[in-house]
Amino acid sequence: MTYRRAVIPALVGALLMTLLLWWAGASAQALQLRGTTSVFDVDSANELWRWLAPWSYDPPTALQPDGTSGAGAGGDTAVSGGTQYADLYRTAMQIRYVAVFVCFLAGALLLLRRIPPVQGRTPATLCALWAWGPVAGTLAVTVSAPWLIASRGRGSYRFLPQVAGVIASSGPVTVFAALLAAVATVLVARVTVKGADPLPRRSVPPGAARLAASVGTAVIAVSLVILSYVSVAAWIQTSFGFGGGLLSDPGDLLREWLLLGAWTGPASAPLGDWLLYRAADVLMLAVVWWALRLLPGLLTRTTVPAMAVGAVCATVLGLLVSQVLHMALDDTVSVWGPVYLFSKLGDGVPAALTFGIMAGVAALVALRLAGDRDSGKQEKVTSTV
Repeated sequence: MTYRRAVIPALVGALLMTLLLWWAGASAQALQLRGTTSVFDVDSANELWRWLAPWSYDPPTALQPDGTSGAGAGGDTAVSGGTQYADLYRTAMQIRYVAVFVCFLAGALLLLRRIPPVQGRTPATLCALWAWGPVAGTLAVTVSAPWLIASRGRGSYRFLPQVAGVIASSGPVTVFAALLAAVATVLVARVTVKGADPLPRRSVPPGAARLAASVGTAVIAVSLVILSYVSVAAWIQTSFGFGGGLLSDPGDLLREWLLLGAWTGPASAPLGDWLLYRAADVLMLAVVWWALRLLPGLLTRTTVPAMAVGAVCATVLGLLVSQVLHMALDDTVSVWGPVYLFSKLGDGVPAALTFGIMAGVAALVALRLAGDRDSGKQEKVTSTV
């Protein structure tokens, strides 16, 4: 699929993703209206606010010109300081929305070109675009984090932990918005791809595909099994110190970008419950392995960018599947309400991005060493997704 044919559906998906997040952010103010607690209980309303607030374009009350974040002791100085902080907040949100549009557009262009929705690839294209949405949201909040932190008036205090908190705030709303954007992108792509040259599936040696999938999954397992273990995670968070100032406390930031989860040994819970929770980790690795096993055959060409982005999408997809299983195992719904059922959805995306890229590169190297040479020519095969 050429870029000329892919650009229209990619633009539609990026625009829809941005508009959905803007609409979600604009809805955040409604949760503070009188009567909200008659529709939602207090805990559910607070949780919904946590989801929507990172995408709210309106600055918090404390940053309004008549708020308390002014630079002086009242009067015109306080109003001026509050206005400046509010302007910084709006700048951060402008950068955030532009970044989510650009990031989703770039990823969608690559995915549509390398995994076009033809020849049985449509389900794979849909899943890849859906998984890319939370990644685009994470990259957007990361890019806009310095401006958002500065708008709070305390950017020099524990800067890196503040960055980590901002990165982790994109929330479940990006997962739901990405699903709708992915569906729209695939539907438009199915129209634009009509009349294009056939794009048959590549024939990849089964042994090479399995080896590549195993190597890539092993990279993901390093984060999920080793780094996410509670004692190792605690060492990561507490063992790195760069002194004071802006580079103090990097542990929180490292946890966001290195850990796909967090778990302890069976001594902290009954063995049966511990095994159930570990089943979610096994399911994630199984999904990642299967996706990486199919990925070389789905791609029109196995290039480094395509394998890296494809592996990131496979990792995020496995992460979402494991989180859905966790929903079925947790009992937070009966305690906190139905909104909390999705509270953990989308966690771990920064680490999925980090290790997904490494897994994709490692899988490509294993694929090449196993004898698969992508010359740019496809052979028609009868297998489908």
